[in-house]
Amino acid sequence: MKAALVFCASILLLTAAHALPSEAQTSSAPVAMEQVPAQNSATLAMAGQPAATPLITAYTLPPDRDQKARALSKVRLRSTLVDLVYGLIILLLVLWWKLAPKYRDVAERASSRRFLQILIFAPLIALTLDILSLPTGIYENWIERVYGLSVQGWGSWFWDWAKGELISVIGTIIVVWILYAVIHKSPRRWWFYFWLASLPLIVLLIFVQPLIIDPMFHKFEPLQQKDPALTAELEKMVRHAGQDIPPERMFWMGAGEKTTELNAYVTGFGASKRIVVWDTTIAKLSTPQIVFVAGHEMGHYVLHHITKGLIFAAIFLLITFYVSYRLIGWLLARWGTQWGIRSLDDLASFPALLLLLTIITTIGGPILNTFSRYIEHQADQYGLEVTHGLTPDSGQVAAQAGNILGDVDLADPDPSPLRVFLFYNHPAISDRIQFALHYDPWSKGESPEFVK
Repeated sequence: MKAALVFCASILLLTAAHALPSEAQTSSAPVAMEQVPAQNSATLAMAGQPAATPLITAYTLPPDRDQKARALSKVRLRSTLVDLVYGLIILLLVLWWKLAPKYRDVAERASSRRFLQILIFAPLIALTLDILSLPTGIYENWIERVYGLSVQGWGSWFWDWAKGELISVIGTIIVVWILYAVIHKSPRRWWFYFWLASLPLIVLLIFVQPLIIDPMFHKFEPLQQKDPALTAELEKMVRHAGQDIPPERMFWMGAGEKTTELNAYVTGFGASKRIVVWDTTIAKLSTPQIVFVAGHEMGHYVLHHITKGLIFAAIFLLITFYVSYRLIGWLLARWGTQWGIRSLDDLASFPALLLLLTIITTIGGPILNTFSRYIEHQADQYGLEVTHGLTPDSGQVAAQAGNILGDVDLADPDPSPLRVFLFYNHPAISDRIQFALHYDPWSKGESPEFVK
């Protein structure tokens, strides 16, 4: 958990999901079937690859991979639940040990100016929470390495963690400064004013992510230099979609030095909008498949999912902040003295607010995931429609590549409906493959919904 971003987690979950790597089976991070395309004999021949891939009728894995995928799925479910419980325990321990009051006292002794106090308090509380959370991060990376999904050395992993801490500290300073400024100015309506202030912060974060944050963790190079043929095919798809992403905004990303997983995505907006293709994806998928991937992502823009996601998540955040406002008074009246918290206006109340926000967003998680699955399903449909006519038998292409993705990423072949409802922010890969195989309005003389 990054303390600086917990307030914004619900927005990021919806609006940045397609831009962050993960596996479509967990609740803790955005997922991607951005690799959903596949290969039939014709498309493989077009891509210069051997036409040996069999037709796909359902998501299947070889017996050994199937067993491994199911085992990993159980491990990930336990890890998700442990992360939740452990995160709550950390917040309770920070409150019980009165660490926030101690940091507040240090800050108040150093300066009488509020902003300077925040410059001392915010990094201390952010680093404390993140360092205490480090064991779960180490365990999750160890699991990824054991199952062959991560090839990143521990030195590199800890260096990425350190860079993440820099972002966390800066974000926490900004969030704490704004939060306690509005609490001080309006004790009764702080929840509303902080909500208003959080929205432009998230929009700014989404804008700068591809320009500043992503290059801190991965190497990016112009796609045109790495793969001119793929760039040309992506340009065709972009024009077919009626969008404007020139070759200068198409990038190759060096993911292979850290992961074996596949991904491609469209990220940013305005001047920061771009198409990004991982090197692992280029190595394992054909050009038509990658075009389908980009078509799926293009659907998020064409169908205004970013705007819709922001509106949906903004409403969720407004409700979350209001419920927190209604509960924080009771919480501090009941335990505030034991925790060394003077009042809500006290910087030491920050972990108590985080505790409430974590509980509320966890309870509301299935609602956010349901909405996310809905827009991801629409993007799948758009990807099939926008590549129809560009890629021979685009449905079979999507199904076969979905199977490749599941094999590479060890996706659960048969997740329970309850688990999908609670934790999946994308439809299960098996369901996405079935949709790709059966969505064919053209053969019925019907008009597609999105791409006419």
